[in-house]
Amino acid sequence: MTLKAFECRMCGHCCHGEGGIIMSEKDRQRLALHLGISVEELLEKYSEERNGKISLGTGDDGYCVFFKDGCGVHPGRPDICRAWPFFRGNLIDSMSWEMIQEYCPGVNPEAGHAEFVRQGRQYLRDENLLRYDPATDPNALITDED
Repeated sequence: MTLKAFECRMCGHCCHGEGGIIMSEKDRQRLALHLGISVEELLEKYSEERNGKISLGTGDDGYCVFFKDGCGVHPGRPDICRAWPFFRGNLIDSMSWEMIQEYCPGVNPEAGHAEFVRQGRQYLRDENLLRYDPATDPNALITDED
């Protein structure tokens, strides 16, 4: 039986930190639709620009503006949130994978890095969470060639 490499525990650790929740155009449209507002209103109220990319803002507590005892926009969340913890660094570097285990209780160390990589790449492809446009997509996402 194959061990599950990751199972979200809804702890919110990945929702903390500034500037990491980059939104592609697809993300902005999905989230605005989920919130029942225009993309323009979403950008005005909830985003900021950093290094030419649009990201969700953070509150005074350092968490994503939509994190309140859990993700308040889970069905509409950006691809980068959907992809966690299957980020490029964690897939290509076993040391990064080992480090996130201290941070993310959903990562199963017993599965091993190779299985984490296999399941992660499959999940990203199945869910269409690949990086297509380097100008707007988060760098943490992998491309189909990675």
